Amino acid sequence: MATPVEPAGAGGFAGELRVAVRAAEEAGALLRSRFLDTFRVETKGGDGDVVTELDLLAEELIVRRLAERFPADRIRAEEGGGSAGRPDSRRTWLVDPLDGSNNVVVGLPAYVVGIALCVDDEPVLGVVHDPVAGRTWRAVRGAGAYGPAGRLGVPARPSGAGRPVLGWTQGHGLGGDPVARALKDGLEAGARRVLQLWAPLLTWSLLAAGLIDGFVGYRAEEIDLPAGWLLATEAGIEVRALDGGPFSARTGQPDTARGYVAARPALLPYLLDLVARAG
Repeated sequence: MATPVEPAGAGGFAGELRVAVRAAEEAGALLRSRFLDTFRVETKGGDGDVVTELDLLAEELIVRRLAERFPADRIRAEEGGGSAGRPDSRRTWLVDPLDGSNNVVVGLPAYVVGIALCVDDEPVLGVVHDPVAGRTWRAVRGAGAYGPAGRLGVPARPSGAGRPVLGWTQGHGLGGDPVARALKDGLEAGARRVLQLWAPLLTWSLLAAGLIDGFVGYRAEEIDLPAGWLLATEAGIEVRALDGGPFSARTGQPDTARGYVAARPALLPYLLDLVARAG
């Protein structure tokens, strides 16, 4: 059953949000139905990343749904599928059909489907669907973020909660990067637990829902960033660059600009201090 989309959470993109939610949930149903099957797996790039038959099937489904409804829009999809749309279109869809492919390959049920819409490179709509738990999160710029129980608002962190639970992500192929290693070690020293889920959109969703306290990324992948950032910021999460300055999730930036510290507002100074000392 499709997740209902609250009119108050649609802003000026009610039609786009409806199509994106349905496409993500339809793709999620496909992924869940095939999760325990035998499926084709191939490597991509030179850093050990993988693409599965499920990535391609889900991507084809989502791209087809978006192109049917918005033929003039550009579509960029993780595995290279998509429609060029009009070259001068101001609107671009970003599709990650299976965020967590490496998890799926080893039988770990931690993966999501992500869709974002950017206008003039700025995120305006984001949808994340978790097929395993049947949860869908969505956000529209200026209209709030919503989850299965309604509008999201980051709850205050309980006093006496101890050290925070954090998420961590880094770009593919950076396993031996000394900066990445130092940052993660610094977070480990100041956190109760650091989760590296290898599914950034799932981590963003947990943060937006108030289930974890913060999320740090280093040279993060672009395809995941707009939907996750929008979901979190519309839920009240603050996001800064690694040096504490302003952070932008607009597309087209180099990966060196995709480092961030995201947290509940009260916790942000603590995380920025951890990152500064780790650097």
